[in-house]
Amino acid sequence: MISIDMTKARQIKRDMIRAERAPLLSALDIEFMRAVEQGDTAKQQEIAAEKQRLRDATQNPGIDAAQTPDELKDLNPLSV
Repeated sequence: MISIDMTKARQIKRDMIRAERAPLLSALDIEFMRAVEQGDTAKQQEIAAEKQRLRDATQNPGIDAAQTPDELKDLNPLSV
């Protein structure tokens, strides 16, 4: 019988989320700098909030609550 190490699986899921969010954060960095150049503080706050949401994705409680690899696979904390 195959045994899955869920602790390791959760860490792998977090690493996958980090890899997936990296280009999203980079794109938001560019948008943020444009908003700074334009003096658009409302847009800066909006972008900062979205960046924080992406950073918090690895702390999604569903990751720790998942009991099976399929539950982890189905979890997508980056989606809105």
